[in-house]
Amino acid sequence: MQVDFYHLTSMPLERALPRIAERVLASGVRLLIVASGEAQRAALDRLLWEYAPDSFLPHAQLGEGDDTAQPILIAPDVNAANRARHIALVDGEWRDHALDFDRAFHFFDEERIGAARAAWKGLAGRDGVERRYWKQNDAGRWEQAA
Repeated sequence: MQVDFYHLTSMPLERALPRIAERVLASGVRLLIVASGEAQRAALDRLLWEYAPDSFLPHAQLGEGDDTAQPILIAPDVNAANRARHIALVDGEWRDHALDFDRAFHFFDEERIGAARAAWKGLAGRDGVERRYWKQNDAGRWEQAA
């Protein structure tokens, strides 16, 4: 199980998440995106339709269609009704149920850095858990820092 911590500094979630989602889908697996706030889930729904003119990321919000058929499902909690094996926690809140997936992407900003550090430390030494920390360089590109 791999957990990737993405510290959002210069690139906002709205630019980082679609790139990750594209890579996940290109690898042939499904993605669950978790955000507790209804407004954030609605914004993510719009984002995945509109983030680039030539893009298409098939998705839906939990309960708005056949959840089992969705390559990307947006949900308020860890509910992989689409049988996703990858999860993106986008509201800055770590959830231990993410460890039931093959890979987790934990996005956080400066406001949530303390909670992210606690999650990082809490995962240290857990059997079968590989942690990676990604930060943005001055050019806005992701670099693995740990």
